[in-house]
Amino acid sequence: MLNQHSLEEIGDIYNLLEDIKKEYEKGIKPILIQNSPSRFKNPHTVPKLKKIQINRGLGLAAQNTNILKKNIEEFERITGQKPTITRAKKAIAGFKIRENMELGLSVTLRGEKMYAFLTKLLFFTFSQIRDFRGLSLRSFDKAGNYTFGLKEQLIFPEVNYDDVDQTQGVTITIVLEQSSPKYQSKSIDKILNGMILFKFLRFPLNDCGYYDKYSSFSEVNQVWDRKKHLKRKRWSQE
Repeated sequence: MLNQHSLEEIGDIYNLLEDIKKEYEKGIKPILIQNSPSRFKNPHTVPKLKKIQINRGLGLAAQNTNILKKNIEEFERITGQKPTITRAKKAIAGFKIRENMELGLSVTLRGEKMYAFLTKLLFFTFSQIRDFRGLSLRSFDKAGNYTFGLKEQLIFPEVNYDDVDQTQGVTITIVLEQSSPKYQSKSIDKILNGMILFKFLRFPLNDCGYYDKYSSFSEVNQVWDRKKHLKRKRWSQE
């Protein structure tokens, strides 16, 4: 049974977050510039969403016309856009892969479709994951982009349980556009910008508290440098 605040909370979500792009332009961007003038000296340095890529590898199963067609239809329902078929760039005899063989599907979302998919992901899809504990900060790459995987397609509201013969996951990459100055061109700066933007967008990052014990960003940077040094030392010994 719904409590007395549930309808109000649902109303807030629809009213305030119906358009994440508008929220970013009117709310998030001005706040970042105002609160961190040294980091974001002009509007162009504020990170923003560029595109979202959704991929699924099918392997040799993609040679089955019915399986491939069903996956294409499923991707269209989930993303609202027809996927492109990914093919092998070269032959690998050990895996029975020929050059130009169909192996998977890929979709790149931009503009309104990107923001619509992101809204669904944040406020509906994550809540359907069983024992969901959040997303890891360690999934950022050196460019500040974020990649994570979902194990099954049933968490998307467009997918009907009766239509699924086999559970299959997807890999989602959120690509950010960052015009950072030279003094903020390091990988750690791009990752930090991505973390800041994701926090404002309400991404469920689960290990943000890990960095609370450090009083400044320079201390976090020193810890990362020590970890990289230890990894290089271990690799050299091996």
